[in-house]
Amino acid sequence: MIKTAYNTLRLLRPRQWIKNTAIFAAITFSGSLFEWQILNKVILAFIVFCSLSSASYIINDIFDIQKDRLHPFKRFRPLANKTLSVNYALGVAFALIIFSLFLGSLVSPAFLVLGVIYLAIQFFYSTILKPIAIIDILAIALGYILRVYAGELAGGIHISVWLLLTTISLSLFLAVGKRRSELTLVSQNKSVNISDVRKTLSHYSERLLDVYASIFATSTFVSYTLFTFLENPRGFNLGLSLLLPDFLPAFFQRKWLMITIIPVVYGLMRYLQDIYEKHEGESPERVLTSDKPLLAAVISWIFLLILIIYAIGP
Repeated sequence: MIKTAYNTLRLLRPRQWIKNTAIFAAITFSGSLFEWQILNKVILAFIVFCSLSSASYIINDIFDIQKDRLHPFKRFRPLANKTLSVNYALGVAFALIIFSLFLGSLVSPAFLVLGVIYLAIQFFYSTILKPIAIIDILAIALGYILRVYAGELAGGIHISVWLLLTTISLSLFLAVGKRRSELTLVSQNKSVNISDVRKTLSHYSERLLDVYASIFATSTFVSYTLFTFLENPRGFNLGLSLLLPDFLPAFFQRKWLMITIIPVVYGLMRYLQDIYEKHEGESPERVLTSDKPLLAAVISWIFLLILIIYAIGP
């Protein structure tokens, strides 16, 4: 019984729930993080997406069960190594979907529709889109983007267009990094045909994915920099006009968010190092939880963000 419960937990992939924290982006940047009525709905939305994402992972594992058995890491998953049966996994997935739809209906009708769209995209990804080069990367990225939109719909808050562009760029960067690391990992196993593990990997070259990663890392940096520069028009008045030139207080009053560029740049560079030097990146949440400097950069970014928005001034 305990073993079944443990393997069921592994089947749900709780570590990947970290991705769903993107739901809190809209409420955080809007300055409404501590408004309980809004926060309550966003927390419900987070739970819904944790359930929906786990259900989609189970469905994906069922479709990929044969290919996962050829993968260096995925062959240890509960379905691939026959620890749990397919019928049992289907039952768990169905229960999670029903629970998610019920809980999603308590958030808002628009959020519920988006949840169904997310689930549909994940299903089509597992069945149709995954073998199609480039489309598979776009589908992975879309999953990240929908999480941010889910937080917007749950809280009834609109996000900046620059924050949306940052989300799109970062999502594509993570998706490309995932494929780049997977290609490196599978290529090291000479006894396995790359197309047998994942068909699209045979259509990507390392050089092509390197170009993609460079493009989206750059666009993430540029979009986020513009977001911090153009947003936050009101801020903390330093009161230093007697000590400093007139333009300095005005600059600091409007640009405090730009300080958060520092951990973002470090995080991007560190993640690229994980992809190219450590050959990691196939699982972004695993990289985040195992790479202490990267985790420290993310925590620093969150701390600075909350400090600037909620303590220094909106």
